[in-house]
Order: sequence, then C-alpha cells, then structure tokens
Amino acid sequence: MIIQNYIEKIAKCSKPAEGVTRLPFTKEHKSANNLLKQWMSDAGLKISLDAAGTLIGKYFSPKKNVKTLLIGSHQDSGYNSGRYDGIMGVILPILALKELKKKKIILPYNVEILAFADEEGVRFPTALMGPRSLAGTFNKKDLKLKDKNNISIEQALKSFGCNPSKINSLKRNKKDLLGFFEVHIEQGPVLESKNLAVGIVNGISGISRFKLEIEGYASHAGTTPMHLRKDSLAATAEVINAVENLAKKNKNFLATMASIENRPNSVNAIPAKSLSFVECRSVDDKKRKKVEKEISKKIGLICKKRGLKFNLNKTYDQSAVSCDKKIMSTLKKSFQNLKLNPFVLMSGATHDASAMSDLCPISMLFVRSQKGLSHNPKEFTIEKDMQIAVKVIEKFLINFN
Repeated sequence: MIIQNYIEKIAKCSKPAEGVTRLPFTKEHKSANNLLKQWMSDAGLKISLDAAGTLIGKYFSPKKNVKTLLIGSHQDSGYNSGRYDGIMGVILPILALKELKKKKIILPYNVEILAFADEEGVRFPTALMGPRSLAGTFNKKDLKLKDKNNISIEQALKSFGCNPSKINSLKRNKKDLLGFFEVHIEQGPVLESKNLAVGIVNGISGISRFKLEIEGYASHAGTTPMHLRKDSLAATAEVINAVENLAKKNKNFLATMASIENRPNSVNAIPAKSLSFVECRSVDDKKRKKVEKEISKKIGLICKKRGLKFNLNKTYDQSAVSCDKKIMSTLKKSFQNLKLNPFVLMSGATHDASAMSDLCPISMLFVRSQKGLSHNPKEFTIEKDMQIAVKVIEKFLINFN
C-alpha cells in the first residue's frame, strides 16, 4: 500500500493548472468521486451519494442495533492548491478500514466515511454545506447563491445527480451517532518543529475580525515637521507591533494584521486615512475576548497619543469548538499502543469538524505538513507520516467503543 499513489492519482482530477483545482459539482469532482467509489468498494463499503453531494461509504457491523461513528473530510480544493488538504482525510480512513477488512477485524459499531463536497467555499459564497446538512444547520435559502458563471448551488446539485429538495431530510439524529472524527494535514509548522508525524487536536479556534480605520490628515512630506504630523499609517504600524506583542504574551492565541489600505498612498504625502483588519484566533473564547479588549484599549491609547480619530468595528465572530475529551483519550491510547508521543495541539483553521460539532462530539488527527505549507501547490506530506496515520486510525477504530 503506497499512499502517495492514491494521492497522485486523485490529484489528476483537477483543472489543468499548477497544483490542484477541484471545485464542487464539476467534472473534476465527479472523476474524484469515481476513484473514491472504487477505493471504498475495495474496503468493502456500501456507497451512496446524498442530497448535499456528500459521497458516503458505509461499514455495517454484524452487531445489531449499534451506533455509527462518522469519519470524513472534504474532496474539494481552492484554486491552484495542494493535493493533500481535505482529500487525504478521506483516503486514509478508507485505507484503514481496508486493512481491518484484510485482517478480518470486526468492529462493534457502524462506520461511515464521508467525502464532503464543498468545504473551501471557493466556487460559491458559502461553505460546509455537507456537514451543515447533517447537523440541520444549513439554510435552504443558500441554494439560490450563485457562482461567477451565474449557476446556483441548486442547479449545480441537480446537474450532479442530487436532489436539493431533500437536503432537510439529511439531518441526523445525534442519538444514533458516536461522534465525528476528521483526519487532516496540519496546515502549519508545529508538528514539524517537534519532529512528530501526527498530533491530537484539542480544539478548533474561534475567530474574530475587526475593521480598523485610523484618520489623520494629509500634508506635504517635505514641509511638515515630524512632531506636527497626523500620520494614520505610522499609527497603524504601531498598532501592528502592539497586536503582535500582545499575541506573543498570550498562550494559545493568534493575531494577524495582513490587509492594509492607505490614502492618499502617495510617496510625498503624509497618510491621511488607513484601513486595516485585525484577526484574532484562539481555542479559548474567553481568552480571545479578553485580548480583543486589550487590543481595543491599546489602539485607543496609540491614537490618543497621536491626536488621531479611529473606528474599530467587529465584522466576523465564530466561536471556538472543543474536541471531545473521551474521544481524545481513545486517540491518546492509540498513540501509546504504537509508542508514539500523544502530542496535543490546536487547529487555527476551520474544518468540516467545526460544523459537525453542532451535531455530535468531534475529534481530529493532524498529520505533519512539510514546511507548514497548505493551499499551495508545494503542499507535501511524506509517505511515512501517512503510513503512521493509517496505523493510528486502525488502532483508534479498534480501541473505540
């Protein structure tokens, strides 16, 4: 079993461009599904496609009246993206079930492998339709949303052989479920920095974004003394430095300022108005909100000192999601069975598991990303790490009850 062969093969289900471009409900998506169907069949799974475009491979335990463990990730990519993000988390569990079948190991519960259609939100101005449909949180109004070619989600689903009118019926009963488990590349450098192949995720970060406008006034760069300037960009630079320092002082907290507009943006004029965005992420919502207040206070002090006006408005807020401690404990045991370090880390990115948390307990396994690269054609995970991940999944499935 050479896993890279599976990755390479499905990476060809892409628009002809650098990296992988596989958008939902396209011919590339259909080609990828055809391969997944073949691999699911090899693992002895019963295959179906639901109304939201999620491809499902089902393992039925010989035991009667048992609950189901859901395992999955997404098959879609962004534009010119990597070949591991999402799809690896579908392939590795399939291969783990295939190994269990080969070893004639019977599980005392049912398993469903889910290949979600649209996590990236690249083709349509929404995302996570598959898991949200299962959780009962999908808004049917979103079916009218259109892509840049004026094709609605509803039209795309119908052309893909799905019946969007049945999406509401996809909602699952949490009493029938054991939980949701997602395998994903880390998309960051932490595991590599620790020289670890795999890690256990303890939660998915909450995210908040703020629009910051700082206003001074423009004047001539050659005639206005430094102490008389009302420089909005210099103030923004001071804010950036302050935000970075606050983030460094707070464990499990991340802050980024990566989008800046400046006016008049002329080489010989002092900036009059600067627009920027502050993004905060943490698995601890209380900490995130605490540091947000500290950032707001610091911005106020900086602008007051410089005699500048400012507006800080929240534009986005998403709560953090914690992974289930009981399932994490099973994962840790699986690591220990294999003499692996059960290293725990947070996820700074949103995943299908985020939406599934509205339905049932969730857990995640991260696999090392070379150089922390993701959403990049150079995204890479070595064969040995994926082989280790498959063994962890096998042990996890055996230990899970």
